[in-house]
Amino acid sequence: MNEHEMNEPGTDQPGTNGTAAPEGTRPIQSALIEAHISVPDAETAQRIAGDLTARQLSACAQILGPMTSYYTWKGEVQRSQEWLLLVKTTEAAFPEVASTVRQQHRYDVPEIIAVPITHALSEYGDWVRKHSDGITDDEVQNADA
Repeated sequence: MNEHEMNEPGTDQPGTNGTAAPEGTRPIQSALIEAHISVPDAETAQRIAGDLTARQLSACAQILGPMTSYYTWKGEVQRSQEWLLLVKTTEAAFPEVASTVRQQHRYDVPEIIAVPITHALSEYGDWVRKHSDGITDDEVQNADA
């Protein structure tokens, strides 16, 4: 088996090398991730969580906080109260998630990071993918008509 025939890590799916998947195989689905986004207040957290979910860039966004954060900014240790969003989405949607958050965030350098989800209930993974594709259910139904 050469490097182009190897399976994607953690799956029985063939790797991608710019060619179509072999007949009889399922296309590789976008990897699940959890984006962590820290924000300065509950209002910002709720606005961003609602917007990402409404745009179907996130299947689910949880808000934790308040929490205390310590960080270095402009050469000095800072301490502030923040809230943390845990955003369930896909690797494919992450660039648009990050762009959407940047447009609404007041920090110069906001924390927008992604952690891979290595294991999930298959039905949950399907649900996250369905609701993180940036397409509303109405648009999907209209396309099928």
